[in-house]
Amino acid sequence: MAQPVYYCPVEVSLDKIGGKWKPLVLWHLRGRTRRFGELKRLIPTITEKMLTEKLRELEADDLVHREVYREVPPRVEYSLTAYGRSLDAILDQLCEWGSRHARRKRIRIHSVGL
Repeated sequence: MAQPVYYCPVEVSLDKIGGKWKPLVLWHLRGRTRRFGELKRLIPTITEKMLTEKLRELEADDLVHREVYREVPPRVEYSLTAYGRSLDAILDQLCEWGSRHARRKRIRIHSVGL
């Protein structure tokens, strides 16, 4: 498969961590390992198919590690790689900006806690 052509480093970043779902998956994996079902509960509007697709893409880019435990039933856990953790500062800034913007515009943020 041919490599994509990029014209700006921001374009590369957005290709790898942009979109509606990838930043949310990365955010919820910060600082802890999670199972698929946990991620699905934390991001209630994502479909299972889309969550699977985004986890695979993040794994292919070495941002997420997938650990399969040979049990019955099989247990699969996801965590950030060291490379994925290098995005922590960016995710923190996105969170801070989003919080400020929500307060400024009086946007209510629903919390789904686990």
